Amino acid sequence: MTLVPNYLVSDFLGLLNTRWAIILPGAFAPFSVFLLTKSMRRIPSSLIESAKLDGAGEWHIFWDICLPQCRSALYSIAILVFIDYWNMVEQPLILLPDASKQPLSVYLSQINAGEIGIAFAAAVIYMIPGLLMFLYGEAYLVEGITYAGSVKG
Repeated sequence: MTLVPNYLVSDFLGLLNTRWAIILPGAFAPFSVFLLTKSMRRIPSSLIESAKLDGAGEWHIFWDICLPQCRSALYSIAILVFIDYWNMVEQPLILLPDASKQPLSVYLSQINAGEIGIAFAAAVIYMIPGLLMFLYGEAYLVEGITYAGSVKG
């Protein structure tokens, strides 16, 4: 659903066949915006009002109050978006025509049955970054999704 808009925007910005064509859409993914919005709406308005009364500016409120309150949501977003874009095959094929710039996920999808040993070795190496990221942020992932999806009482 997002392949054509991503292609058109990357073409307009001159980012085709660069890694930025893959990285930038992940930074502005709709799921990320939704999860972060839900998380920030749960910050008590009294906390922000008291910071304004103490003389805090907008950037100070955002940087020192809002972001720490949304830490678990930010970790959740980072983990989920990383894993989603790490496993992507179609967009790198279209946006990165140069095979040397394509990620390992494209290579894994193109391995022949005769090279099964190479496929297993590449799959194990390919799995390590996502697994480490999940293991490092597992508690934040569960907390961030639960916190953003819960009903404010």
